[in-house]
Amino acid sequence: MAVHGLLENASHAVSQAFLQKFARITPQYPGVRAPLAPEVCAAWLGRLGPLLARWFDAPGTVWEMQAWYSLVTTPPAGLAPIQRLPHVDGTDPRQIAMMLYLHRTGHGGTAFFRHRSTGLEALTQADYPRYAAALQADVARTGLPPAAYTTDGAPHFERIHAVPGHFNSAVFYRGNILHSGVIDNDTPLSADPHEGRLTINAFFRPAE
Repeated sequence: MAVHGLLENASHAVSQAFLQKFARITPQYPGVRAPLAPEVCAAWLGRLGPLLARWFDAPGTVWEMQAWYSLVTTPPAGLAPIQRLPHVDGTDPRQIAMMLYLHRTGHGGTAFFRHRSTGLEALTQADYPRYAAALQADVARTGLPPAAYTTDGAPHFERIHAVPGHFNSAVFYRGNILHSGVIDNDTPLSADPHEGRLTINAFFRPAE
């Protein structure tokens, strides 16, 4: 689900990014992040919760939310092998991901993929062992992908859809769908929130 003009004042959100302490949080993400405050997440949930329930056929769901300001900063040559491939955020189809684009750079939005040898576009807990074994066989046959952000997904993936990263637009999707950020390998990656590929990314999960 793509939404344009998500924030009433997106420029304010960008200005707030300058007040954050960005750091590398996980080895999978090729950049730095800073968490949104719990009170900000609570305010967002008040607006987005009913929409998520409608968009993803989850009436009555009470959601939990985590969100971060994020900046992709790792140059293509510095990518680890896992960062050169499409990925999922987990295997639970109930988890919903959001990417809100707050940049005006040469980089794009988010692309979605199909794994060629298995035909999988999303991974469940049951699917994952078969997918992992097939991907390992793919890499054993052709070698690791080059040190670059994935574009069309070749040779082991097929790009099936891409959402543009227009300023103040957002995409919501199930986190178990294979996806990757659209990063131009020839465009610099700045750690300056005003100059870099700034996003707010969030995960919404049904409350336990």
